[in-house]
Formats: sequence, structure tokens, C-alpha cells
Amino acid sequence: MKSTRLCSLFALLFTSGASAESYVIGVENLPFVPHYSIDQQGRYQGFARELFDQFASHSGVQLSYKPLPANRLLAALLEGEVDFKYPDSGNWAQTQKADKDLHYSQAVVAYVDGVLVAPPRQGQALEQLKRLGMVSGWTPWGYQQGIEAGQIQLTYSDDLRKMIRQTLKKDTDGAYFNVVVATHYLDNIRARPGALVFDPKLPHTRGNFHLSTLRHPAVLQRFDRFLLERQAEVAALKDKYRVEANLDSQYLGVEQWKVDFLKRQKAREALQ
Repeated sequence: MKSTRLCSLFALLFTSGASAESYVIGVENLPFVPHYSIDQQGRYQGFARELFDQFASHSGVQLSYKPLPANRLLAALLEGEVDFKYPDSGNWAQTQKADKDLHYSQAVVAYVDGVLVAPPRQGQALEQLKRLGMVSGWTPWGYQQGIEAGQIQLTYSDDLRKMIRQTLKKDTDGAYFNVVVATHYLDNIRARPGALVFDPKLPHTRGNFHLSTLRHPAVLQRFDRFLLERQAEVAALKDKYRVEANLDSQYLGVEQWKVDFLKRQKAREALQ
């Protein structure tokens, strides 16, 4: 009898594990720290990984991550190679998505894309920006008119590291990228904090990253509920990785030690 009960228990556990929902999230195979990156063992990591892992634990689903080249990711979603795509936005790749019934989650994280320049160039007129550094695959929103008119020349690089290097060498007048990611790279990886700074007077784009799917809208609804019900935990995770650092303040793109100094200085002035 005892043996029978043990066999029944093992069978129940096996059946429960086998029937667990399992989904694959297609993710970008590139360094985009602190949002996400792929380590040397091919493992997805960063803010997005921890967020989705928390959702999986909260919802009882199994999630795996499939890193793919950014330009291959949408096709993988549409062809059913992956169940979800991250990051995504309804504003991206609209031609390829035409007539596709894609579903998007609520906003996962906000971002700003803009131009980083050498400090002496900050605040200069747009007309002074003649050479703009770009990472291949990116679209310089807000600069199309100047590009089409031949007033701005684009210089493409394979990755952020090479683009930043070009701008530091003054081969370009500015570098267009995600401001938080570029600033993190300069502060923590290149160890050149403040060497390039975001110029808020130049055209820049604000938006949000979303999770998208073609076939699993019900799971997205559960993910949206998770974002709502666990707002405090999600906010703490954003603070931990600083993925929205100073997005809505005058300090966007400023290294953190300088932000802290300026805030202390302003507080002292208010008391005088």
C-alpha cells in the first residue's frame, strides 16, 4: 500500500510538471546593459530577465529565453519560432507587421533615445550637427529631414562600443542611442564618465518597451495584471538596475555622482 501511494505521488508530480505552461521569449542577442545582455555562456541576464523570472514565479508558468539577432527577432515571432518578443513596440517595423494581429503588453519600461555629444558641444543648434554616429539597425527619429536634405551625414557602426569610440575621437559630432544604456556604458564599462553627455535640446524620442505576442494574448493579460499588482516590486527592480534613471528630470544622462552632488547643492541653496 505504501509503495502504491509513493508511485501515485510521483505520478502526480510528473504529470503536474509535464502540464506546466511553457513559453519561449525571443530576446535580442546584444549587450544593452542595464536592460539586458547575454553572458559568455549564452544566458540572458539583466533587468528584463529578472522581471520575467519574477512573472514566471508569480504566475506558475515556465519561461525560457532565445537570444537572436535583433533583425531576426520579429520574423521569429511571426513564424512561430518564439512565443513572445522583447522588446517591442507598436511603432516599430510597421510595414512588416501590416495585417498581423500582434498583441502588446502594457508598458514595461520607459526609455529615451537621443544624441550624446562632447560637453563643449552641448546646447549647440541642430545645424551644427553635421555627422551623426549610429548603430546599424537604429532609426534616428527626428533627424530624417536633415538627413534627406544632406545636412546630416550618418556614420554607422556595428555596436555601441565602436560608435562611442568614433564620437570620442571626434570622427562624428554626436552619437544617437538609448541614453541610459550609453551613459551606463560610459560610466561603468568604458570608465569615461561625462566624456559624452545627453543634449536635451536636440531632437530625442521618448517611448516604452513592451512584450508582444501573436498567439498568446491571454498570457499578456496575466503579465499586465502582474505589472499592476506588483508595482512596488517592479519599481524596486527598476531602481536596482537604474533602467529609468532620471528619465523625467533635468539630470537625464548625467553620471550619478554628479546628480547627487547637484541635488545636495540645490538643497543647501534652498535652506539659505
